Amino acid sequence: MKVATWNVNSIRARRQHVLDWLDAAQPDVLCLQELKVAEGDFPYADIQDCGYEAAVFGQKTYNGVAILSRRPMSSVVEDLGDAEDDPQARLISAEVSGLTILSAYFPNGGEVGSDKFEYKLRWIRRLREALSRRFDPRADQVALCGDFNVAPFDDDIGRPSEWRSSVLACDAVRDALTELASFGLEDVFRPFHPSGGVFSWWDYRGRGFERGNGLRIDHVYCTPKLAQRTIGAIVDREERARSSPSDHAPVLVEFA
Repeated sequence: MKVATWNVNSIRARRQHVLDWLDAAQPDVLCLQELKVAEGDFPYADIQDCGYEAAVFGQKTYNGVAILSRRPMSSVVEDLGDAEDDPQARLISAEVSGLTILSAYFPNGGEVGSDKFEYKLRWIRRLREALSRRFDPRADQVALCGDFNVAPFDDDIGRPSEWRSSVLACDAVRDALTELASFGLEDVFRPFHPSGGVFSWWDYRGRGFERGNGLRIDHVYCTPKLAQRTIGAIVDREERARSSPSDHAPVLVEFA
């Protein structure tokens, strides 16, 4: 079973990219982030023509997440399910073939110390609490997929000195990610690339892709029963090299 995640940075702008990639890569499930459209503007018909059904939690102009699946989906849940009044569309989940797949778009955080940064840290804590309410990590097979906006280690960064103190790699966000993972999640990509140096996002500014100035901030974290089924994990750099690409590349993980 192939599960992928991809921040498309506008489904309106990248619609054909997504359709082409579905046809070429043939994932069973594709999690999308940063749709930047409301549900009514999502290209459901085009996705269905590719053989996929779509569960979408959209938002006009900003955010927005989706799960596309070639297999039947059930038990679709939007948002974190807590009491906080939060208008940002950042999380959707669905059950697919005995797995629970979550597509998550973590906040970027703006600048360290800003209100947006505090929102990022709080959102990650809220996600940890939501997982604890919904799942038993010892029994449930859960895959948390998406743009985490966190590079876990320095070797997940092409030029650590440029990014180490940023909202993507500072100690506070790494600690928040560690606390999230303590729920019972494993980074299933890392064992296949233990030396690092594999990135999923490159800034448009400064020709980041061409200069190798990237970060691995798109992840698939799984509970142990699912993690042990992982047989491969890649980043599709070729998609990032296309004309008018997203600044993120798809991350594809395969399970036995």
